Amino acid sequence: MTEVTKAQPSNWNVPNVLTTLRIVLVPFFGWALLVDGGNDITWRCVAWAIFVVAMVTDKIDGDLARKHDLVTNFGKIADPIADKAITGMALIGLSVVGDVWWWVTIVVLLREWSVTLLRLSVLKKVVIAAADLGKLKTTFQAVALGFLCLPLRDPDLPGWAEVPGEVLFYAAQVCLAVAVVLTLWSGWEFYRDVWKQRAALRSR
Repeated sequence: MTEVTKAQPSNWNVPNVLTTLRIVLVPFFGWALLVDGGNDITWRCVAWAIFVVAMVTDKIDGDLARKHDLVTNFGKIADPIADKAITGMALIGLSVVGDVWWWVTIVVLLREWSVTLLRLSVLKKVVIAAADLGKLKTTFQAVALGFLCLPLRDPDLPGWAEVPGEVLFYAAQVCLAVAVVLTLWSGWEFYRDVWKQRAALRSR
C-alpha cells in the first residue's frame, strides 16, 4: 500500500507574515524607545504600542499555525528569533535608559539565546516541548517589559499620574524579578531534559 506524503504548507501564510512583521518592527521599536535618551513621553508610548502589537501577534500567529496546520520550517526558525529579538531589544533599551539593571539583561539574554540556538541546531533528534514554566516566564516577562516601556517615572508627567506611575513601575520590577527566577529555573529544566534525551538516544 502506497503511503501518502502530506504536503508541506506554503511559507506564504498569515502566521509567517505576522512573524516577519514582528522582526521588521524590532528596529522601529528600539528607535522609539531610545528617542531623546528614552525621555520622550510620546515616543515611549509609541514603543509600548509596538511592543504590545508584537506580543499580540506572537499569540495570534502561533494559534493560527496550529489550528490551520500551517506550521512550516521557516516559522519554526523565525518565530523564536522574532520573540527573542523584540524582548532582547526591550531589555537592552531599558538598560540603556536605566530602567532595568544590565546584569538582568545579560543573564536573561544568555539564557534565552543559548536555549534558542540549541533548539535550532543540535536538537534535530531531540524534541523538547515548551514547558508550562517557560510559558509562565514568558507571561511575566512580557507584562514587566510592556509596563517598563511606558514613561512611568518621567518628570514631565502630570501630577495625577506620578503615584500610579511609581506603583506600576515597581510592580513591573517585581514581575521582572519573578521572570528572571523563572528564566533560570526553566533554563535549568530545559538543559536537564536535553541531557536526558540525548543520553537515552546514545544508549539505544
